[in-house]
Amino acid sequence: MSSPILISLDAMGGDHGPSVVVPGVRDYRKRHGGAGVRFLLHGDETTIRAEMARCGLTDDVCLVRHTDKVVAMDEKPAQAMRRGKGSSLWNAIEAVKTGEAGAIVSAGNTGALMAISKLLLRMSAPGLERPAIVAGWPTPKGITAVLDVGANVESDAAQLVEFAIMGEAFMTAVHGVAKPTIGILNVGSEDMKGHEEVREAARLLREGGFGLDYFGFVEGTDIAKGTVDVIVTDGFTGNIALKTAEGVAKFIASLMKDALTSSPLAKLGALLAMPALRRMSQKIDPNAINGGPLLGLNGIVVKSHGGATPGGYGAAIRVAVELARSDYLVKVSESFSRLTAVLEQPPAAPAEPAMETVR
Repeated sequence: MSSPILISLDAMGGDHGPSVVVPGVRDYRKRHGGAGVRFLLHGDETTIRAEMARCGLTDDVCLVRHTDKVVAMDEKPAQAMRRGKGSSLWNAIEAVKTGEAGAIVSAGNTGALMAISKLLLRMSAPGLERPAIVAGWPTPKGITAVLDVGANVESDAAQLVEFAIMGEAFMTAVHGVAKPTIGILNVGSEDMKGHEEVREAARLLREGGFGLDYFGFVEGTDIAKGTVDVIVTDGFTGNIALKTAEGVAKFIASLMKDALTSSPLAKLGALLAMPALRRMSQKIDPNAINGGPLLGLNGIVVKSHGGATPGGYGAAIRVAVELARSDYLVKVSESFSRLTAVLEQPPAAPAEPAMETVR
């Protein structure tokens, strides 16, 4: 039996606020049962309680903490840190800091969420500079975790190894993969390909003794194939890859819609194929795999899409619950300690060339 857990929600965050967050709680409970999980909602009490009544949620499930202060979606991170104290976002994160809640979910301002989370929760290991955002990528084999997808524009070799450690722990905690395989995104699969940082990261993963199942370099086409369970890259490349994939998915969906409504015969075919089409749509729908944790913090923080549907927000809640109930933070801390030890080792002296015997 899982221990009871409290999930803190920024009820005012995102494009729609309580009108999505509260139905998202209902969706999570409908899909996953919700046994042993309660919610702490921060924001305007009147609006939140109106949505609770509409969704049939009671105080046994949802606690409400009133605040009339909100961090705007377009507010700069520095401004949010200076003026955000007492806001729904700040208070939701602070509940994790104090230990009251096991995780926090927000669909609000990403930069503000990251900045305030880092300020209040701190990083989980010395030397870590910024969290990494992980995205779930649908593949024929299930889900591949890709990180970073936007938090760190540039990443050195040590940071890429950190992403590998965090990604492995995430896949085990949320998706139940006992021994995830890990690849580094590169311009080719050969060992000599890529810039110095990815080659050095590959060396550290091969020789560092982290206990990770390192596969090697992978290319862009391997992401959707599910070649490995975790793909590591810098945030610049990862963000471009993610948004490119989302754009292609929308383009294909638009083409299919046009094709399936182009004639009476096409509409009849679409009607017959509707169950299969729905399954395919669910597979590529970003809402179905919504919920990108900010990995590396000393606490569980999950970012939902700002425009998520209630079903999408419920998916983000599931990620938060799974992480909060796992040993994710302990496992990552242990692996980071090993990484620190490896990086502190002096570089090996180059081997002296063998002396040739003169005959």
